Amino acid sequence: MPRLRVRAKPRQQEYEIRIGTKLLSKTGEVARISLGQQAQRIVIVSNRKVFSLYGTGVANSLKASGFSVSRFLIGDGERYKSISTVESALQFLHDAQLERGDAVVSLGGGVVGDITGFAAAVYLRGVPFIQIPTTLLAQVDSSVGGKTGVNMSGGKNLVGSFHQPAAVIIDVETLTTLPARERVAGWCECVKQGAVSSRKLFNETANFLRAAGQRELAVSPQLEKIIAAHCAFKASIVAQDEREETGRFDRRSRRILNFGHTIAHALELVTNFKRLRHGEAVGHGILAAGMISKNLGLLDETELELLATTVRLCGPLPSVRDLDERSVIKAVAQDKKRSAGYIQWVLLERIGRPRIVDGREISPTLLRKSLQQVFQGQF
Repeated sequence: MPRLRVRAKPRQQEYEIRIGTKLLSKTGEVARISLGQQAQRIVIVSNRKVFSLYGTGVANSLKASGFSVSRFLIGDGERYKSISTVESALQFLHDAQLERGDAVVSLGGGVVGDITGFAAAVYLRGVPFIQIPTTLLAQVDSSVGGKTGVNMSGGKNLVGSFHQPAAVIIDVETLTTLPARERVAGWCECVKQGAVSSRKLFNETANFLRAAGQRELAVSPQLEKIIAAHCAFKASIVAQDEREETGRFDRRSRRILNFGHTIAHALELVTNFKRLRHGEAVGHGILAAGMISKNLGLLDETELELLATTVRLCGPLPSVRDLDERSVIKAVAQDKKRSAGYIQWVLLERIGRPRIVDGREISPTLLRKSLQQVFQGQF
């Protein structure tokens, strides 16, 4: 069973990521080790679908380790990632009489994890929480690194905090129940991480996708290995730049993880968080960032073709042909990833070599042309 340790500077917080099978049945054991003997109450935050699949087993494991367990279920989907949902969660934690030594468990995908982490960060000025991500995207990305947040009408993740988990439990068997679109979303996130990490991780991801095709995910040592590799990369970035320092523009800055996300967040915003899953939007965002890189003269066309081919290996993305690129560009202007009033774009010089580019270097004409090319599938 792969185990990784995450150490987040500057506070030197450490936690363990466990990756394997049959891990949900060990939730209580992991929680007791991570939280200590003082923890008595645990609230599981999930949604109705995920809890119906895995909630009883997780709750029984926690009870067997001496915890008093209650549950709080939220709606399913990005539109529930809101201040009002966090407020309801906080009231539930209060009603459950959670104390500083107690904890919250996130059981679900990225939305559940963000809501849970943010609520845990602000309730009683911070209580521990444990991440149990059940989607591929959450397993390789949002469960690692301590970013939490909710959306506002003006944009995505505009309110949030950094709050590292006490532990991350990745049971790959949960991936066997994922809908096809959730698999596509997760693999797009993996392609993103490979593109900014190294040619090695990018190739490992592409080779896995070629071998697996677009079939349902089968539990295997290879699946555990590729997930562990992506978690290790994310952990290495977090260890150096936990809070995405605004003064950092180097290739190990946490900013590089935003590759593809500037356009992805804009696409989610203009479609009211209803058409695209986050990872699907990232898939389109990767193509857009690649096209901008090529049109700026940074990225060779053969590298762009390789990037596009690998995104296609993830599976079909919902069409964005009907979207007006001007509305997307307007939404980009609201993105939170700004410095001195300008968007900081993460682009590519080649696969495995990201570059942070000031928005002033990208003309409105070039940006609009690049989006038109991507939206119309001109590759």
